[in-house]
Amino acid sequence: MDANPILAETTRGNWVENRHRGAYVVIDADGRIIASAGDIERPVFPRSAIKSIQALAIFARHADEQFHHSAEELALACASHTGEDRHVSVASGLLSRLGLSEADLECGAHQPIDAAARATLRAQGAKPSNLHNACSGKHAGMLSVARAMGVPTAGYAGREHAVQQQVRAVIEAVIGEPVNEAKCGTDGCSIPTYAAPLRAFAQGFARMATGHGLSAELATAATRLFDAATTHPHLVAGTGRPDNLIMAAFNGRVMQKYGADGVQCGAIRDKGWGYALKCDDGSIPASLAMIASLLLEIAEPDAGQRTVLEGFAHQPIKSVRGDRVGEMRAVVR
Repeated sequence: MDANPILAETTRGNWVENRHRGAYVVIDADGRIIASAGDIERPVFPRSAIKSIQALAIFARHADEQFHHSAEELALACASHTGEDRHVSVASGLLSRLGLSEADLECGAHQPIDAAARATLRAQGAKPSNLHNACSGKHAGMLSVARAMGVPTAGYAGREHAVQQQVRAVIEAVIGEPVNEAKCGTDGCSIPTYAAPLRAFAQGFARMATGHGLSAELATAATRLFDAATTHPHLVAGTGRPDNLIMAAFNGRVMQKYGADGVQCGAIRDKGWGYALKCDDGSIPASLAMIASLLLEIAEPDAGQRTVLEGFAHQPIKSVRGDRVGEMRAVVR
């Protein structure tokens, strides 16, 4: 097996310190490859990059009709958020309508990613709750699926639970590939994650962007989710976060979502193209440089959008006292 190409590197002073290999593919809903590099058939865990696909379970079981999910709640279902007040309140509001509380979330608790939110908790002498977990919106959405299905909410994160079986079904419907126990792990928030070819995830996002290859019901749901996420990018990410800044800059044209361990997925909606990228060593900053460089090539950015992307394609590395000592940068192919 040939090694994937070097797509990013870090420098220190005048020397390249680290080289980061990866693969990416840009594809349309019919499977026509627009651009690619590396092994796009190698199965990868998509992690949080496909939360918008997982959120389709809300519509597949008509939880959206029963519980009247707002656009903000749908955006949060696609989110890896930073635990700011708005994120917490939106998740809490949905749980309240479901007759549930943060204790029913099975994602676990961690400190808010946002520094100001962490400082507020410390000042209050409070501990973080499950609502501060970056995945609480996705989990609240899954609880709505359990309620709509009339199944127990306890254990909904488990691989064999009816909710996760429904999530698995919508993933398969969207990416056009079966996923199974042979390539299955547990994500950081305790739900299953299934490995599939990078190409399949990219094509799934193209299908989400266009509706081509999906049932009418899923196509409509995909549009609602992408509209919600791109209209409320702060809920999908948080203050200063790349996904937020990129989607806000493109004003609805680009759906962008990172996943842990160097995965990036999304769609150029007006072109009908989906994309997926994986940094081999799992570096999130390196994967961000890679995806920013790719979007510079394929998304036809205007001057303001180009400025945002250039800032991620060339990320300064600083010393503790703030001196610039190097750079994480994309390697132009």
